[in-house]
Amino acid sequence: MKLLPRILYFSMLLLGIAAMAGIGYYSAQYLHNDDNRITRLPHADSHLEQLGEGHHRKKLWVCPMHPQILQDHPGICPICGMDLVEAKGAHEHGGAGVQVDAASLQRMGVRLASAEQRTLSREVQTYGTVAIDESSILNISPKIEGWIRKLHVNAVGQQVRAGQVLYEIYSPEMVQRQREYIELLQRRDQLLQSLTELSGQNAQAVVSLARERLRSREKFVYADVSDSILNEIEKTRRTVDIVPVRAPKSGFVTQIGVREGSYVTPLVNLLSMADTSRVWIDIELYPDQLAWVKEGDEVSVKLPHSDQPQIRGRLQFINPTVDSATRTVRARLVVNNVHLLLRPGAFVDVIIATQPHKTLAIPRSAVMHTGNGNKVMLSRGDGHFIPVSVETGIESGDFIEITDGLQEGAQVAVNGQFLLDAAASLSDSAQRMQGDH
Repeated sequence: MKLLPRILYFSMLLLGIAAMAGIGYYSAQYLHNDDNRITRLPHADSHLEQLGEGHHRKKLWVCPMHPQILQDHPGICPICGMDLVEAKGAHEHGGAGVQVDAASLQRMGVRLASAEQRTLSREVQTYGTVAIDESSILNISPKIEGWIRKLHVNAVGQQVRAGQVLYEIYSPEMVQRQREYIELLQRRDQLLQSLTELSGQNAQAVVSLARERLRSREKFVYADVSDSILNEIEKTRRTVDIVPVRAPKSGFVTQIGVREGSYVTPLVNLLSMADTSRVWIDIELYPDQLAWVKEGDEVSVKLPHSDQPQIRGRLQFINPTVDSATRTVRARLVVNNVHLLLRPGAFVDVIIATQPHKTLAIPRSAVMHTGNGNKVMLSRGDGHFIPVSVETGIESGDFIEITDGLQEGAQVAVNGQFLLDAAASLSDSAQRMQGDH
């Protein structure tokens, strides 16, 4: 009999708790106004509706050309007639973005840029080595036998100007040729002195001597005897025993094969010269870069740790073989080096612009890289900005490709976008708190 009172006691206790919970829920749904009338709170039903809808994210549609046109359902822009597109990344509850006055925008340094069609290329970054253009290398050998009496080039790397004396040679063969040439000139002078008594046969002899003189001069020129030496011989009628040989073009010495006093023949390479006004840049390409690079691609070359402007050119040659030691493929670029800024053997930074194509692009500084993806602050006009998620592609220079999320002509914030995004987040949080309370 003692069990029945206990059961009745616990039953009454449970009923009391249920009654208190009902009163609390009723009080949460209603408030007394100034006239002592009970008013239903509007957020209660909306909260229940959100629970019933499973907290679905509210979608917004915006005009690509007129971002001030924004609505919560698909449609057509009343200004330009374009179809509205979904504004990805906009905050929910309709309170998307933030409104900032013109003075604050100026203090924040906010600048706008339009999404435009640009030609972008995938940039392949590698390094290169400056090398001598092998087509400019000149080997200098004597045309006759003799002894090097004086060598005016003493070190590898010495700069040589066109017309500068390289060496002086004494050749008995050259002296004998000069004597024969002097005799030829003397016979011609004798014939010209008897000009009044010329017969047909004498006239033919003069013509023959003139031809022989021209052939002799050509032989001297071939033997690196300058016109000034020949003119001196014709004027003085004396031989020049030691003949100076001059450089045919400018460059720097890459190799010296003889010294003063050496006996040389036409088979001896006295020295080698190279012209560095045009150089090669040997580029190293790795296996994962070969699929993008092809001959004719535009290349930018920059000296590391230098303020010199970039040197541009086009890829002219790709080696078909792979280096067995480095497992790389060597490509070649030919560039002008008139100011001698590029020294053979130096390393340079190389950027190859591959597969150029036209695409929608914005400045790289406009994109905010977050843990939830990439975003930009889209301007709707009158200082109103909304965060929009975008899909990005390749980067080229100061621009980045936009594959999804923006339309051509849309304006985005380039500077101060992080401040705008933070303000939009605070505004959205405040709207959430106001809606919940």
